[in-house]
Amino acid sequence: MNQGMDPQDQRNFIIAMVLMIAFVFGYQAFIVNPEQQERLEAQEQAEQQKAGVEPGTIDESQPAIELAPSVEEALDANPRVGFDGDRVSGSIRLTGGLLDDLQLKDHYTTVEKVNELRLLRPTNAQYGYYAGWYWFDGNTPVAGPATRWQVEGNRTLSTDSPLTMTYEGNGVSIERTVHVDENYMFTFTDRITNTGSETRTLAPLGSIRRHGEWKEFLDATDPGSSRTSGMAHQGLLGVFDSELTWRNYKNLEKGKGLKKADDQGVRRASEGGWLGFTDKYWMTSLIPEQDYEFAGRYQRLSRESGAVFQVTATGAGRVLEPGETITSENRIFSGAKEYTVLKNYEEAGLPRFEDAIDWGNILYYITKPLFSLLYWLEQNLGTFGLAILALTVLVRLPLVPLYNQSYKSMAKMKKLAEPMKEIQERFAADPQRRQQEVMKLYQREKANPIAGCIPILLTIPVFFALYKVLYVTIEMRHAPFWYISDLSSPDPTAIGNLFGLLPWAAADIKALPIIGLVLGIGILPILYGVTMTAIQALSPPPTDPTQKMIMRFLPLIFMFVFAGFAAGLVLYWVWSNTLSLIQQYFIMRRNGVETELDKLIGRLLGRKKEDA
Repeated sequence: MNQGMDPQDQRNFIIAMVLMIAFVFGYQAFIVNPEQQERLEAQEQAEQQKAGVEPGTIDESQPAIELAPSVEEALDANPRVGFDGDRVSGSIRLTGGLLDDLQLKDHYTTVEKVNELRLLRPTNAQYGYYAGWYWFDGNTPVAGPATRWQVEGNRTLSTDSPLTMTYEGNGVSIERTVHVDENYMFTFTDRITNTGSETRTLAPLGSIRRHGEWKEFLDATDPGSSRTSGMAHQGLLGVFDSELTWRNYKNLEKGKGLKKADDQGVRRASEGGWLGFTDKYWMTSLIPEQDYEFAGRYQRLSRESGAVFQVTATGAGRVLEPGETITSENRIFSGAKEYTVLKNYEEAGLPRFEDAIDWGNILYYITKPLFSLLYWLEQNLGTFGLAILALTVLVRLPLVPLYNQSYKSMAKMKKLAEPMKEIQERFAADPQRRQQEVMKLYQREKANPIAGCIPILLTIPVFFALYKVLYVTIEMRHAPFWYISDLSSPDPTAIGNLFGLLPWAAADIKALPIIGLVLGIGILPILYGVTMTAIQALSPPPTDPTQKMIMRFLPLIFMFVFAGFAAGLVLYWVWSNTLSLIQQYFIMRRNGVETELDKLIGRLLGRKKEDA
């Protein structure tokens, strides 16, 4: 028999959960991809063309590079000078002055923290990734990629000890001082003198190149990161006149370049900005002098050794009379997109640098403050796990009155179960009259059938904002808590290895076809199913067979859904369920409602008495 709106609390819960599932799985299909592609492709540019027309274009007529068998052998193939900063280490190739060998001291490829993450690789290595600043006179390189720099004095660059390189030729003399700060910023200060007899107009040109197919070079840097390109932006990223612009690697592969570029694929900024390539957690960017205009450009180059993705940033031309000297300061950021680091650079003058983190288009106003709160909690509590638990409490506190009203309404609805049943039976053959009588009953008793789902609906934006924050912020990467080694990854335990008691890796079990869906479920998703079942036990089960079946299997379904979510997100929801369970139980008991949980406890105690 159809009970209509009688089991309202269950129905509200179903509605909220279905909405949550729809948001989770629809987020990527209907928000992330359209917003990151259609919105930014409104002004699609034709494939890059007319190489050599734009002043400062790097000559691409170089022969194919023979790749070395390993990065180490590639490094040995060219003269270098090393650097050892507070958070980075590597070397600079003297030919071209290229920054093409960089490892991050504080970040590793896996949670075991054995191998430091290598962000930049030399030109003759597989998946080469490198950056440099050059000088051009129109299309003619004055100090270009083939320039051989000489080292003066100290031969090791460190945070406390700058490096000096010199070059003399092509009618110029350049003294370059390289600094690396306590994080990931390299500063190239050039004193360039016109040693010729004619006036010259020289412009600095920065270049970043990545070799290979985009999914492959992403995974070469950070294994598995290519599979997250839908949720976190990966590709071209920059700021022109305080306007953020980006294009993902998939579209860069198709030849699409900078938004609002001219016919040559060039976009200009009147003052300030930056341009580079970003991955999920890492970024390499060119930062020209902020007091001058600059021109940015993206090109996809074809080589015998494979595709090359290139961005260039050309600074304003500077006129040098014979014997005149000018000083130019240009920078390269190459490192982790850590919020406080990016924020400090932005406060020092780099426009919108902290927006290198993909906060999202729609949830931007929630994700950013939510992360700030999480980060503050982590700083005071010691771990992001405890911060997530504290955040859950803080999110629920303003909603306590709503929750109280919701649970009171649910208690009132339970007391109306018998009158509802009578109405259902009396008007079983007249659905319209039955609904009218039900509404009259609600009005007479001042019951609100939809009040139960309002608090849950209000927490859904927080759920998705946290989903995004856990996914894109490097602070969550490899953050441990309890038995969890990485809060940004799925639960590391599995039924198939008895939650770590057996020597089989949980990841291998999860990867098994079909059976891995069941045997790969970890502790947190199971706890979610248990707490969800306990919440259901606070209410009488619906008499309608369809609703009853849905309610019975809903916790099981969500165990499978949550098994693939970040562990930190499931931790948030399990704790939220636990708080709801406690709050709902006490409010219903205060309103004199005997719950199914009470009945279950009574039956268990009754059996114990009989056994005694």
